[in-house]
Amino acid sequence: MRSLPLDTCVLRPHIQPPPRSLSSFSPRTSLLTSSTSNNRFSSASAATFHRNASLQIFNERISVWNRNPLLCSKTKRIDVGLLVPPLQCGSSSDTNGVQSERSLMQWIELIGEALSTAFPVWVALGCLLGLLRPAYYDWVQPRWTVLGLTVTMLGMGMTLTLDDLRGALAMPKELISGFLLQYSVMPISGYVVSKLLNLPSYYAAGLILVGCCPGGTASNIVTYIARGNVALSVLMTAMSTVAAVIMTPFLTAKLAGQFVAVDAAGLLRSTLQIVLLPVLAGAFLNQYFHGLVRFVSPLMPPIAVGTVAVLCGNAIAQSSSAILTSGMQVLLAASLLHMSGFFFGYVLARMLSIDISYLYLDYNSCF
Repeated sequence: MRSLPLDTCVLRPHIQPPPRSLSSFSPRTSLLTSSTSNNRFSSASAATFHRNASLQIFNERISVWNRNPLLCSKTKRIDVGLLVPPLQCGSSSDTNGVQSERSLMQWIELIGEALSTAFPVWVALGCLLGLLRPAYYDWVQPRWTVLGLTVTMLGMGMTLTLDDLRGALAMPKELISGFLLQYSVMPISGYVVSKLLNLPSYYAAGLILVGCCPGGTASNIVTYIARGNVALSVLMTAMSTVAAVIMTPFLTAKLAGQFVAVDAAGLLRSTLQIVLLPVLAGAFLNQYFHGLVRFVSPLMPPIAVGTVAVLCGNAIAQSSSAILTSGMQVLLAASLLHMSGFFFGYVLARMLSIDISYLYLDYNSCF
């Protein structure tokens, strides 16, 4: 017997419409219908109840369709829970309260999603403000920078579970590929761009140094917004940051001809404080205190986006005079460096047969 396609079952199911009397289907609906006839519910509640009861009947008949092997042998089963809401009954005030609470959370999530999606816009506005009005960032202190980054990574950790982190650790191919691409594509791109634009030696050294630095916190936020593997991104950030103790001085000396000393103890301490510990704490909270995280998590992406925008603007404000003096040359060089990182990182990762959802979006932050 030929199986029916899924859309036929969903859009044109062979189900007769429910009759006007719901009591003929089951004792449960009969009992509930009789209670409504005794004026236990208001007219609005009765209408809501009858609608939900009809959906419950449709739910039961779809379940019968799912259990029929002749119909479902070659077609996808229907997840009824995703199609219709469960049966609800009770006072109209309680129902309205639940719906109001859900709509408020949905609005918060919608606003947070919109703000997070516009992440490049907020960063660009923050940098523009720092370039034109650097005095507006005088209030930003180093301790606020550390606190903001810690809160940002805590929010990223709340989107993960401990199982996600363990799963990312079980991806040696992706971790090693990302590490090698980080310390090959970006340094070489910085060197090539500096030669193509014939940058002065001090600008060339700075551009190569940026390419030799590990990815920052912003890369995890961009990965989250792009629906990438956040756990993998966090682990790769930690790996590249720890390896920067050796890789950054070595690559800078080879490509720029200058040795850059790195405070190994300070770098490891900041990695633990800003990246690893907040992410582990957020994943722990999400694993064992999911109710609290569910209430707080919609607020974290906008906070993270705002924090990174302020920190980027502050970095631009501290060098605004030098940026304005250099003109478009530095802006063009930095843009080409990051465009090269995005392009070659994507192409080479696909050539290595890495799934697109695992791609690590490198964004070398300027702080």
